[in-house]
Amino acid sequence: MSVPVKIVVVYHSGYGHTVKIAEAVAHGAAAINGASVELVTAEEAPDRWELLDGADAIIMGAPTYMGSLSAPFKAFMDATSHLQYAEKRWEGKIAAGFTNGASRGGDKQNSLVQLMTFAAQHQMHWVNLGPNYGNNRSYTNEDILNRDSYTLGMAGQADMDQSGDVAPPSSDLRTAEFLGRRVAEVAQELSAGRAMLGRPANRGVSGGADNQDPEGRGVMPSKRNQSTTGLVTA
Repeated sequence: MSVPVKIVVVYHSGYGHTVKIAEAVAHGAAAINGASVELVTAEEAPDRWELLDGADAIIMGAPTYMGSLSAPFKAFMDATSHLQYAEKRWEGKIAAGFTNGASRGGDKQNSLVQLMTFAAQHQMHWVNLGPNYGNNRSYTNEDILNRDSYTLGMAGQADMDQSGDVAPPSSDLRTAEFLGRRVAEVAQELSAGRAMLGRPANRGVSGGADNQDPEGRGVMPSKRNQSTTGLVTA
């Protein structure tokens, strides 16, 4: 059964390594029948909010610099606070993430946690990487999925003295493809489940916390009578 889903891969790449991972993620997602995929850079994203708002899944990635996500990608994250966060435009969407660094560890876990927290703030559903830890046995080698052993998302490693033409290695790119396929499949499962249950995502609630309080207990009664002029009526 083919379920149509829209997936956007939004990313920043500083030296040509992370874009290779982003392309592999997109390739993996597009391999799932029914999935349409588009790549968007973090710099382009503020001009393409309509595309991201209409996606079923957003896969996000950036290099890890000094133990956290790169500044251009963080600028994209901050820009979502004005409408996407305030109006719950991404509520209920699928989210996943990837990062890349020159070192094996390089505190890349911090970047994945940062992405997962960002997704949670938008009330999205986070999809982890999936495969078990990779090269951790005496009879395995580097040419294996998840060779650097991450679970929250995909973490690649590219030697800083190599260009994006040769790094990261093929095992990392295959791991990125795995993540893309996994996200597309989960997005289809969620879309089909919602259709069967008749439970569409509740997106686009304006007004911030005042209108997003399901119990109606967080706002003083006088504030609920606030007029459109901004004056509070007694």
